[in-house]
Amino acid sequence: MPVAILKKRRLIPGQTSELTLDASHIARKARPGNFVILRVSEKGERIPLTIADTDPQAGTITIVYLVVGKSTAELETLEEGDSILDVCGPLGKPTHIEPCGTVVCVGGGTGIAAMHHIAKGHKAAGNRVITVIGSRCEDLLLFKEELSMFADEVVVTTNDGSCGMQGFVTDGLRMVLDREPSVGEVVAIGPVPMMEAVANLTRPYNVKTTVSLNSIMIDGIGMCGACRVVVGGEVKFACVDGPEFDGHQVDFARMRQRLAAFKPQEELSWAEFRRLRGQEA
Repeated sequence: MPVAILKKRRLIPGQTSELTLDASHIARKARPGNFVILRVSEKGERIPLTIADTDPQAGTITIVYLVVGKSTAELETLEEGDSILDVCGPLGKPTHIEPCGTVVCVGGGTGIAAMHHIAKGHKAAGNRVITVIGSRCEDLLLFKEELSMFADEVVVTTNDGSCGMQGFVTDGLRMVLDREPSVGEVVAIGPVPMMEAVANLTRPYNVKTTVSLNSIMIDGIGMCGACRVVVGGEVKFACVDGPEFDGHQVDFARMRQRLAAFKPQEELSWAEFRRLRGQEA
């Protein structure tokens, strides 16, 4: 069923956009941590995206995406008033949220938007929420104002020091963990190297660490096996067993290998897309 785009906000022009979708059937049921799978065209790739926010009363969901290839470039061509061919969801297990005192939510890149919904869920459960967000520079920083509206503290890191602490999110997280001995959980969403670095950092602190895995997905219902990951030595399907797992148990090396498996084909497809649109390949 086509889903209308009610609002489009270009967060980083040409790179990252936010869409508000008319999807009451998803908004009513979605919980923090759930994701959707969408297709832009009949033969298009199925794109999994974590839901960044919902408004059940308005019947809307919010998604944020980074333009990284042909499929997301096709999505970027749509504007307010256009429709996405189909949007399936909510999918995946929702985030396990319970009162646990202080929770630190770490986000990098577009993972900050995905983390936003989970951080709101922890706040609604009565937890004290500290967010740590990071990017290469201030111009690439997402959702700082949105997180400031409810989080008890927002720690900002940038690689070049243009906003907040100079360094990586792990530097901000280390500062919080050294200062706050009673952190009940760390939640990390972002690039795989970032989540791996967060898990390595929290291990000696013995803090529960949850990561959301952005593996390759096709059907999203556990039938195809494309999203398989190894957690605690066992094969898991991110779409139905996750997408959130114990970060200390994830085999990140295996996951990086699978994510790179179709890189040459992805680059060829995107180059052809840009050639057909008269853009530089």
